[in-house]
Amino acid sequence: MLSPMKFRTSAAVTVASLLLTGLRAVAQTPEAAAAPAKAAGMSSQQVLFWVLISLLIFLLLVLLLTFVGIAVQMRPQLRKVYELPTVRHSWSGRVLGLLVGDATLVKGEVRDELLDHDYDGIHEFDNDLPPWWKYSFYATILFAVAYVGYYHVAQAGPLQGAEYETEMRQAALLVSPDADDPNKLTTYQALATPADLSEGKSIYASNCAACHGQSAEGKVGPNLTDEYWLHGGEVNHVYKTVKFGVTSKGMVAWKGKLSGKQILQVSSYILSLQGTKPAGAKEPQGEKETAGKPVVKL
Repeated sequence: MLSPMKFRTSAAVTVASLLLTGLRAVAQTPEAAAAPAKAAGMSSQQVLFWVLISLLIFLLLVLLLTFVGIAVQMRPQLRKVYELPTVRHSWSGRVLGLLVGDATLVKGEVRDELLDHDYDGIHEFDNDLPPWWKYSFYATILFAVAYVGYYHVAQAGPLQGAEYETEMRQAALLVSPDADDPNKLTTYQALATPADLSEGKSIYASNCAACHGQSAEGKVGPNLTDEYWLHGGEVNHVYKTVKFGVTSKGMVAWKGKLSGKQILQVSSYILSLQGTKPAGAKEPQGEKETAGKPVVKL
């Protein structure tokens, strides 16, 4: 056990270290302080919130260390008060007992007396259960009574089934009613950034090249590099074709396998291939149409 002088020294060193840590965090330049927040995507209000929470935790630690230091210094006097019969068995006395280190308040009273029965030769000591265990058990009983009373008797809160139905209704409000309507044409603009077109190229190579060729020259599917289109050559027409497919011609719908952004990326990449004239290009199919392709190519 540390002496009061050693404890005060240790506590002072700990508090000083925490203070220096806090000062280093507060003394950061605005650019350095903003860099982690920007990287994590936090707003200035969120950064301020977590700074205040950190300061609050720091102050609580300082108060706790101060309280423990005072309790250690006053332990002899507190033990004398705790030994008084009127104090020892009261609730305030139990708290005082924890401060002076009475182990029976945590482990229970150990009598090491055997009970007068046995089970297959196994004897049982007549020792108390740990108080923390008993009070935890009592707390679970109170929680169960409160839970049943709140949810099942008073019906003041929704049950799991009702919560599920509520969340499903809320989720339905976030989905456009026309999201899966093949007759509803979107109003997207073709993507033109190298990053989007590169991602579209990767998606095309993995999912479309088998039918349309590595260079979109056409195989089982039509040539995608000319100005002739079977289902429209504007980006929203291509998007619709990729999303819902053409079942009559064997093209599957990709809406369950690709996200909306991925479909738009691969549609934009297909339009960027117009006029490339790859070797072995398939003959034109459909009607001639200007697609308004992206101006940036890979």
